[in-house]
Amino acid sequence: DEELLKRIQATVMQVQGDCEKLRAVTGNLLDDRHQKQKDIEALFQSLKRLEKEKVDKEDLLLEIDVKADKAALASKVSRTQFDASMERLNEMIQEMLSRVTGQEQGWNQVQQRLSEEMGSKLDRLELGPFRQQLEEHWKNILDQLKKKMQPPEADDAAGIRKQLLAHFHCLSCDRPLSMLVPGP
Repeated sequence: DEELLKRIQATVMQVQGDCEKLRAVTGNLLDDRHQKQKDIEALFQSLKRLEKEKVDKEDLLLEIDVKADKAALASKVSRTQFDASMERLNEMIQEMLSRVTGQEQGWNQVQQRLSEEMGSKLDRLELGPFRQQLEEHWKNILDQLKKKMQPPEADDAAGIRKQLLAHFHCLSCDRPLSMLVPGP
């Protein structure tokens, strides 16, 4: 019985260690996702700037009609430069998407491996509730990740009105204090 108990305790400790590793990997993936999101936003800002700065065909014809000098035309962005920049931008976005997809596949592999390890280690009847608790915790973590990956809604409020607690006690004398929220 003691050997069985020791083996069970060792298995539980190993599963807890695996959970800690998974938590660390999850944190790293979230950090990577935030960095990728910032990079994508920077790329979109660059794209907007390029769209504002590109030369319009009518403006070019007007400048030629007014006999603009070559120096003024050289300072404008040409269509070929714009197309080349857009192509580079598209390649960079595709590369970032492939990286994110690769990280998602890695995440799924880690999840599958952890599920397989848990399935092979927690087969005894007395460990069923522990296994269920770990699976619920895992589902909660996945739900939280999915919620964080959703884009923010545009109509979120800037703040909320919350009633403050009315009963406080002084830290030094433990006398009850009345804290009221000031009116508008």
